[in-house]
Amino acid sequence: MIPNILSIAGSDPSGGAGIQADLKAISANGGYAMAVIAAMTAQNTQGVSGWVPSEPDFIVAQIEAILSDIRVDAIKIGMLGTSKTVEAVGQALKECSAPIVLDPVMVAKGGSRLLNEEAVDAVCRVLVPMATLITPNLPEAADLLGSMEARNADDMQDQAEALIALGPKAVYLKGGHLVAKDSPDLFLSAEQREWISAPRIETKNTHGTGCSLSSALATQLALSGDGLAAAKAAKSYISKAIEGSANLDVGSGHGPTDHFFMLRN
Repeated sequence: MIPNILSIAGSDPSGGAGIQADLKAISANGGYAMAVIAAMTAQNTQGVSGWVPSEPDFIVAQIEAILSDIRVDAIKIGMLGTSKTVEAVGQALKECSAPIVLDPVMVAKGGSRLLNEEAVDAVCRVLVPMATLITPNLPEAADLLGSMEARNADDMQDQAEALIALGPKAVYLKGGHLVAKDSPDLFLSAEQREWISAPRIETKNTHGTGCSLSSALATQLALSGDGLAAAKAAKSYISKAIEGSANLDVGSGHGPTDHFFMLRN
């Protein structure tokens, strides 16, 4: 049966990140994609020029409309923007039993902040303990922990353990910001610890990779029920999507990945 995957995130009109990327990644990984719009952004491949949050009450109304009618097999949470939105989403999902993949989107590729600084505490307090799996990159992990950014594999292991202590069942810490020939990610839970690496692809087309990976992971988690297997499948998917981006010509900045690379082979 095709799993139903709900993304709660911000909208990217350029289509490379946010809800638009989530819908593509979920579909490409075999899920039926649904979306709750938590914020709207004005952005393109060169950066974010502005964003506005959706009304918290209407975010809750969107979530309740889905949960009251449709079986939800996994939830991906991305950009929320404000502490009020974080609180609203946490309350709306309080009784939901579907696994939650939390991608703590904080800063856009071009440097624009997408989560108010006062909302970081709300994410740690409300959503992180609810999460089946969280997928921060190294700057996001440092922000959540109030620490320096990891500079090597040992730092990553220490920070992954500190993140587990915040309450999620598992952490998928993305190491793409390290200076290395490979792109090393670390999966950590109470029972498992495994490095998942892929060759680093030299390209500027990395817009929305975090959104896409977390959505692919949520879909794979719904399909298999195995967090580590889902993480490996998502890593393989996003690596091929980045590689396939060479066939795209979208914008003059950080271009998107090719979510449907498999259709062009």
